[in-house]
Amino acid sequence: MVFFRARPGWQLPESRVTAEGVFWQRRRFMKSLIGAGVGFAAASAGACQRSQTMDADLANTLGEPLSGARLNSAFADAGREPTPQMYASRYNNFYEFGGSKDIWGSAQALPTDPWSVEVTGLVKNPQTLSLDDLTQRFDLEERIYRFRCVEAWAMVVPWIGFPMRALMAMVEPNSAAKYVRFTSYYDAAVCPGPSLGFARDLPWPYTEGLTVEEMANDLAFFAVGVYGRTLPKQHGAPIRMVVPWKYGFKGAKSIVKIEFVAEQPATYWNTLAPNEYKFEANVEPDVPHPRWSQAKERLIGESTAMFTWEQQPTVIYNGYGEYVGALYG
Repeated sequence: MVFFRARPGWQLPESRVTAEGVFWQRRRFMKSLIGAGVGFAAASAGACQRSQTMDADLANTLGEPLSGARLNSAFADAGREPTPQMYASRYNNFYEFGGSKDIWGSAQALPTDPWSVEVTGLVKNPQTLSLDDLTQRFDLEERIYRFRCVEAWAMVVPWIGFPMRALMAMVEPNSAAKYVRFTSYYDAAVCPGPSLGFARDLPWPYTEGLTVEEMANDLAFFAVGVYGRTLPKQHGAPIRMVVPWKYGFKGAKSIVKIEFVAEQPATYWNTLAPNEYKFEANVEPDVPHPRWSQAKERLIGESTAMFTWEQQPTVIYNGYGEYVGALYG
């Protein structure tokens, strides 16, 4: 199995990566899937700023300090300033807990302790990993990655975790394993879903998938922390996928099962709207979503109104072509 490793030419001082103070300062449900129009977040000028009280409440959701992670110098530079933690933690997609972006409050209902992740399927050494296993059986590292949502907004995030290939080395998938299915936590009594009358009829639990070659790529990452802290619930605690060359919906949150399989697995968004959400879902500026262009992206800013955010050109594979281009050539 080939691992791809390359070093982009971006440069960012490491002091900007690890200092929590730098950072202290994703997706409405696509209603067209049920016959309505796309709804990106918008707000009036008077509602753009968060109150001090709300900021304090949000701060209480941001996890506990997580020490012992080394900075991976190959991923210390994303070519952009990291998104302030407050901005990245108040604008999230987590459909199990609602269809709006400000789900950080409702996501606190997610029970994360105890937690276990079953790793099974076509492997030599199946595992059931506890919460402690996720932080103690793997060498944790910090990586700054670009994050690109299919909705054409973006951010830059300092994740803490371990490469997916470390898990692969532990379980040893056999030659029949061609794909990997990732399943997220779901309990209908805890997860209300989007504010839709038929939310219970959506294809829960949330599932995503990769090829084994994609999972083995050096970029593919499991995050257990962010901004120097344990992963907040709105980010998909206690463990989530991070595949930065793909659109954000490929990154399953709150993972409870990882299964190595022979056939391409069904996935949540590809099941709902296969013409809009492809299984591969790589960031490609020249391939528009059926309802909007992907040529440009907006970087999350202080306001919660997306139209006010800085706009920049989208880069093929989100700027990671040196790492993953050979997978698709």
